[in-house]
Amino acid sequence: MRSLTSACTPAFVFALLYCGCVPVALADPAPPQGVLSLASSASVEVPRDVMNVTFSTTREGADAGAVQAQLKQALDAALAEAKKVARPGQLDVQTGNFALSPRYASKGGISGWQGSAELLVEGRDMAAIGQLTGRISTLTVARVGYSLSREVRDKAEADAAAQAIARYRAKAADYAHQFGYAGYAIREINVNGNEASPPRPVAMRMQAMSASGDQPLPVEAGNGTVVVNVGGTIQMK
Repeated sequence: MRSLTSACTPAFVFALLYCGCVPVALADPAPPQGVLSLASSASVEVPRDVMNVTFSTTREGADAGAVQAQLKQALDAALAEAKKVARPGQLDVQTGNFALSPRYASKGGISGWQGSAELLVEGRDMAAIGQLTGRISTLTVARVGYSLSREVRDKAEADAAAQAIARYRAKAADYAHQFGYAGYAIREINVNGNEASPPRPVAMRMQAMSASGDQPLPVEAGNGTVVVNVGGTIQMK
Protein backbone atom coordinates (compact mmCIF):
# COMPACT_ATOMS: atom_id res chain seq x y z
CA MET A 1 0.00 0.00 0.00
CA ARG A 2 1.32 3.43 -0.95
CA SER A 3 1.78 5.92 1.88
CA LEU A 4 -0.29 9.10 2.07
CA THR A 5 2.88 11.14 1.62
CA SER A 6 3.81 9.44 -1.59
CA ALA A 7 0.23 9.87 -2.87
CA CYS A 8 0.21 13.62 -2.33
CA THR A 9 0.90 14.64 -5.85
CA PRO A 10 0.32 18.31 -6.83
CA ALA A 11 -2.98 17.39 -8.46
CA PHE A 12 -4.11 15.55 -5.32
CA VAL A 13 -3.22 18.49 -3.06
CA PHE A 14 -5.09 20.89 -5.34
CA ALA A 15 -8.18 18.68 -5.15
CA LEU A 16 -8.04 18.70 -1.36
CA LEU A 17 -7.74 22.49 -1.29
CA TYR A 18 -10.58 22.90 -3.76
CA CYS A 19 -13.01 20.78 -1.75
CA GLY A 20 -12.05 22.50 1.52
CA CYS A 21 -10.54 19.40 3.12
CA VAL A 22 -7.30 21.18 4.02
CA PRO A 23 -7.45 24.46 6.01
CA VAL A 24 -5.70 27.39 4.36
CA ALA A 25 -4.35 30.27 6.42
CA LEU A 26 -5.42 33.53 4.78
CA ALA A 27 -3.23 36.54 5.39
CA ASP A 28 -4.93 39.67 6.76
CA PRO A 29 -5.33 42.31 4.07
CA ALA A 30 -2.84 45.12 4.35
CA PRO A 31 -4.33 48.34 5.75
CA PRO A 32 -4.96 50.96 3.09
CA GLN A 33 -2.20 53.47 2.61
CA GLY A 34 -2.52 57.08 1.53
CA VAL A 35 -6.21 57.41 2.44
CA LEU A 36 -7.31 60.87 3.60
CA SER A 37 -10.65 62.11 4.97
CA LEU A 38 -11.77 65.54 3.82
CA ALA A 39 -14.75 67.87 4.20
CA SER A 40 -15.87 71.15 2.67
CA SER A 41 -18.96 73.33 2.61
CA ALA A 42 -20.47 76.31 0.84
CA SER A 43 -23.50 78.53 1.42
CA VAL A 44 -25.72 80.66 -0.81
CA GLU A 45 -27.98 83.41 0.55
CA VAL A 46 -31.23 84.13 -1.30
CA PRO A 47 -34.37 86.16 -0.48
CA ARG A 48 -37.22 84.12 1.01
CA ASP A 49 -40.06 84.15 -1.48
CA VAL A 50 -42.92 82.35 0.31
CA MET A 51 -45.05 83.80 3.12
CA ASN A 52 -47.13 81.68 5.52
CA VAL A 53 -49.89 83.14 7.69
CA THR A 54 -52.04 81.22 10.16
CA PHE A 55 -55.35 82.82 11.16
CA SER A 56 -57.21 81.48 14.17
CA THR A 57 -60.05 82.12 16.56
CA THR A 58 -61.44 80.57 19.73
CA ARG A 59 -64.98 80.33 21.07
CA GLU A 60 -66.46 78.96 24.28
CA GLY A 61 -69.90 78.44 25.72
CA ALA A 62 -72.23 76.12 27.57
CA ASP A 63 -73.55 74.32 24.47
CA ALA A 64 -71.23 72.33 22.20
CA GLY A 65 -73.42 72.81 19.14
CA ALA A 66 -73.53 76.57 19.61
CA VAL A 67 -69.75 76.81 19.99
CA GLN A 68 -69.22 74.69 16.90
CA ALA A 69 -71.67 76.82 14.91
CA GLN A 70 -69.86 80.01 15.94
CA LEU A 71 -66.50 78.60 14.89
CA LYS A 72 -67.89 77.43 11.56
CA GLN A 73 -69.48 80.82 10.90
CA ALA A 74 -66.21 82.65 11.63
CA LEU A 75 -64.20 80.23 9.49
CA ASP A 76 -66.65 80.34 6.57
CA ALA A 77 -66.55 84.15 6.49
CA ALA A 78 -62.74 84.23 6.52
CA LEU A 79 -62.51 81.50 3.89
CA ALA A 80 -64.93 83.34 1.58
CA GLU A 81 -62.83 86.51 1.86
CA ALA A 82 -59.59 84.66 1.17
CA LYS A 83 -60.99 82.81 -1.85
CA LYS A 84 -61.69 86.14 -3.56
CA VAL A 85 -57.97 86.72 -4.04
CA ALA A 86 -56.70 83.12 -4.13
CA ARG A 87 -54.37 82.22 -7.00
CA PRO A 88 -52.48 78.91 -7.28
CA GLY A 89 -48.87 79.31 -6.19
CA GLN A 90 -49.32 82.99 -5.42
CA LEU A 91 -51.94 82.84 -2.68
CA ASP A 92 -53.13 79.40 -1.64
CA VAL A 93 -55.81 78.89 1.02
CA GLN A 94 -56.72 75.88 3.13
CA THR A 95 -58.48 75.24 6.41
CA GLY A 96 -56.35 74.18 9.35
CA ASN A 97 -57.05 72.71 12.75
CA PHE A 98 -60.70 72.63 13.90
CA ALA A 99 -61.10 71.40 17.48
CA LEU A 100 -63.83 71.26 20.11
CA SER A 101 -63.29 70.03 23.68
CA PRO A 102 -65.18 70.06 27.00
CA ARG A 103 -64.30 72.15 30.03
CA TYR A 104 -64.62 70.44 33.40
CA ALA A 105 -65.76 71.94 36.68
CA SER A 106 -63.63 71.67 39.80
CA LYS A 107 -66.12 69.21 41.30
CA GLY A 108 -66.25 67.11 38.14
CA GLY A 109 -68.63 67.08 35.21
CA ILE A 110 -68.67 69.21 32.05
CA SER A 111 -69.16 72.90 32.73
CA GLY A 112 -68.91 74.12 29.14
CA TRP A 113 -67.19 73.78 25.78
CA GLN A 114 -64.30 75.50 24.06
CA GLY A 115 -63.06 75.26 20.52
CA SER A 116 -60.70 76.74 17.97
CA ALA A 117 -60.46 77.01 14.18
CA GLU A 118 -57.62 77.88 11.82
CA LEU A 119 -57.21 79.16 8.28
CA LEU A 120 -53.85 78.76 6.53
CA VAL A 121 -52.70 81.12 3.77
CA GLU A 122 -49.46 80.61 1.86
CA GLY A 123 -47.95 81.97 -1.32
CA ARG A 124 -45.42 84.13 -3.12
CA ASP A 125 -47.59 87.23 -3.42
CA MET A 126 -46.63 88.67 -0.06
CA ALA A 127 -48.24 92.03 -0.75
CA ALA A 128 -51.61 90.39 -1.44
CA ILE A 129 -51.32 88.21 1.67
CA GLY A 130 -50.47 91.26 3.76
CA GLN A 131 -53.52 93.07 2.38
CA LEU A 132 -55.70 90.04 3.08
CA THR A 133 -54.82 90.08 6.77
CA GLY A 134 -56.49 93.49 7.01
CA ARG A 135 -59.70 92.29 5.36
CA ILE A 136 -60.31 89.16 7.44
CA SER A 137 -62.18 90.27 10.56
CA THR A 138 -63.61 87.04 11.96
CA LEU A 139 -60.17 85.48 12.59
CA THR A 140 -56.97 86.99 13.93
CA VAL A 141 -53.36 86.45 12.88
CA ALA A 142 -51.73 83.82 15.09
CA ARG A 143 -48.43 83.10 13.29
CA VAL A 144 -46.41 84.47 10.40
CA GLY A 145 -43.49 82.70 8.76
CA TYR A 146 -41.33 82.90 5.64
CA SER A 147 -39.60 80.18 3.63
CA LEU A 148 -38.01 79.33 0.29
CA SER A 149 -39.99 77.90 -2.58
CA ARG A 150 -38.80 74.59 -3.98
CA GLU A 151 -37.54 76.22 -7.19
CA VAL A 152 -35.49 78.85 -5.36
CA ARG A 153 -34.15 76.32 -2.87
CA ASP A 154 -33.14 73.83 -5.60
CA LYS A 155 -31.33 76.56 -7.56
CA ALA A 156 -29.50 77.81 -4.45
CA GLU A 157 -28.60 74.24 -3.46
CA ALA A 158 -27.18 73.52 -6.92
CA ASP A 159 -25.03 76.67 -6.77
CA ALA A 160 -23.80 75.86 -3.26
CA ALA A 161 -23.07 72.24 -4.23
CA ALA A 162 -20.94 73.36 -7.18
CA GLN A 163 -18.92 75.62 -4.88
CA ALA A 164 -18.55 72.98 -2.16
CA ILE A 165 -17.44 70.30 -4.64
CA ALA A 166 -14.91 72.66 -6.24
CA ARG A 167 -13.48 73.42 -2.79
CA TYR A 168 -13.34 69.71 -1.98
CA ARG A 169 -11.42 68.93 -5.18
CA ALA A 170 -9.02 71.82 -4.57
CA LYS A 171 -8.37 70.61 -1.01
CA ALA A 172 -7.81 67.05 -2.21
CA ALA A 173 -5.28 68.10 -4.87
CA ASP A 174 -3.47 70.43 -2.46
CA TYR A 175 -3.21 67.91 0.38
CA ALA A 176 -2.12 65.11 -1.94
CA HIS A 177 0.66 67.36 -3.26
CA GLN A 178 1.73 68.33 0.26
CA PHE A 179 1.95 64.66 1.26
CA GLY A 180 4.20 63.99 -1.72
CA TYR A 181 1.68 62.31 -4.02
CA ALA A 182 1.14 63.11 -7.68
CA GLY A 183 -2.66 62.94 -7.58
CA TYR A 184 -5.67 61.33 -5.96
CA ALA A 185 -8.80 59.28 -6.63
CA ILE A 186 -12.08 59.62 -4.76
CA ARG A 187 -12.94 56.57 -2.65
CA GLU A 188 -16.32 57.70 -1.28
CA ILE A 189 -18.23 60.96 -1.19
CA ASN A 190 -21.33 62.32 0.56
CA VAL A 191 -23.20 65.50 -0.39
CA ASN A 192 -26.10 66.95 1.61
CA GLY A 193 -27.84 70.31 1.71
CA ASN A 194 -30.12 72.15 4.11
CA GLU A 195 -31.46 75.60 4.93
CA ALA A 196 -29.39 77.00 7.76
CA SER A 197 -31.41 77.96 10.84
CA PRO A 198 -34.71 79.01 9.19
CA PRO A 199 -36.51 81.61 11.31
CA ARG A 200 -39.22 80.38 13.61
CA PRO A 201 -42.75 81.61 12.83
CA VAL A 202 -43.60 84.88 14.52
CA ALA A 203 -46.48 84.68 16.98
CA MET A 204 -48.66 87.77 16.75
CA ARG A 205 -50.53 89.45 19.59
CA MET A 206 -54.16 88.75 18.77
CA GLN A 207 -55.42 91.78 20.66
CA ALA A 208 -53.11 94.09 18.74
CA MET A 209 -54.05 92.57 15.39
CA SER A 210 -57.75 92.75 16.20
CA ALA A 211 -57.45 96.43 17.05
CA SER A 212 -55.66 97.21 13.80
CA GLY A 213 -58.90 97.33 11.79
CA ASP A 214 -58.36 96.92 8.06
CA GLN A 215 -54.65 97.75 8.16
CA PRO A 216 -52.49 95.35 6.11
CA LEU A 217 -49.80 93.33 7.83
CA PRO A 218 -46.24 94.72 7.40
CA VAL A 219 -44.15 92.29 5.33
CA GLU A 220 -40.39 91.76 5.58
CA ALA A 221 -39.28 88.28 4.50
CA GLY A 222 -35.52 88.62 4.82
CA ASN A 223 -33.01 86.17 3.38
CA GLY A 224 -32.55 82.44 3.70
CA THR A 225 -29.22 80.60 3.60
CA VAL A 226 -28.83 77.24 1.89
CA VAL A 227 -25.77 75.25 3.00
CA VAL A 228 -24.27 72.22 1.24
CA ASN A 229 -21.73 69.97 2.97
CA VAL A 230 -19.38 67.60 1.12
CA GLY A 231 -17.44 64.91 2.94
CA GLY A 232 -15.65 61.68 2.12
CA THR A 233 -12.28 60.02 1.61
CA ILE A 234 -9.68 60.09 -1.16
CA GLN A 235 -6.94 57.70 -2.16
CA MET A 236 -3.73 59.60 -2.75
CA LYS A 237 -1.70 58.14 -5.61
